[in-house]
Amino acid sequence: MHFDLNDLRLFVWAADEGSLTKAAAKQHLSLAAASARIKALEAQTDLPLLYREARGVRLSPPGQAFLHHARLMLRQVDQMRGDLQEYGGGLRGHLRVFANTTAVTDFLPEILPEFLADNPKVNIDLQEKPNADIARGVQDGRADIGIVAGQVDTLGLQSLHFSTDRLVLATAKNHPLAQRQKVAFVDTLDEDAVGMHHGSTLQTFLSQVTERLGKPLKLRIQLSSFDAMCRMIGAGVGVGIVPESAARRNQDAMNMALVELSDAWSVRERYILTRDQAALPAYAQSLIALLCARYAPMKESAKAPRDKST
Repeated sequence: MHFDLNDLRLFVWAADEGSLTKAAAKQHLSLAAASARIKALEAQTDLPLLYREARGVRLSPPGQAFLHHARLMLRQVDQMRGDLQEYGGGLRGHLRVFANTTAVTDFLPEILPEFLADNPKVNIDLQEKPNADIARGVQDGRADIGIVAGQVDTLGLQSLHFSTDRLVLATAKNHPLAQRQKVAFVDTLDEDAVGMHHGSTLQTFLSQVTERLGKPLKLRIQLSSFDAMCRMIGAGVGVGIVPESAARRNQDAMNMALVELSDAWSVRERYILTRDQAALPAYAQSLIALLCARYAPMKESAKAPRDKST
């Protein structure tokens, strides 16, 4: 099969818009010309790709499969164009990373400076995404590497465990819950809460938990970083669920106490997702190696019993 990229774009637009007329307008074609191009695609596949209806078009089952591959092909072409432009600008690599909130705001800012210093001709497009969107982004080629935590459908991708992330309850030192050795998340829901911004991976996850419990968080303020959360928590604005690494980094300076959560979901395994790690360029594999090396000493200590003191 030999497909014209413009025809593939036309098909994707028609599927997205549910209208061949709108797709034709986007590609500056007449409706008749656009219809002829779609029919040519169907002739090549020998399958009906679109159902024509009174108010537009909709995908047939083979059309849904064709759309997936068309998107992937167009993204690969766009990536190739972008990568070649980067070469022309003096760069030798472009790495796209989708990651959850903790990765983007907490540990990647510590790791990426070393990587970028060691790879001066490589740039990184780092985007914060919900866990499910991360896996889909890697699967359909929008991202080269994904970083997720917790129970995530990896969609058949290659997954590499590299560390364990613990969530803890952070409170001001004079808060009544600060005296507890361990607490269930449900027992914190009567307290004023400090949270991450709407749409963040952690806040979305906690909202799903509270929805199952039938009792919402009493959010007083939502912030864009764990360090800012800790500042508010230490000042007595409310309690908050934060990654243990961020909490311990701020514990003394912000006058906080840390309380272990008894909920099983508070321990979240972190994974690197790729379509095919062996096929990644060397600089992408070096970032994966750097992440694994950074957390290798902690993986064994994570198995040891924790000190419950705060």
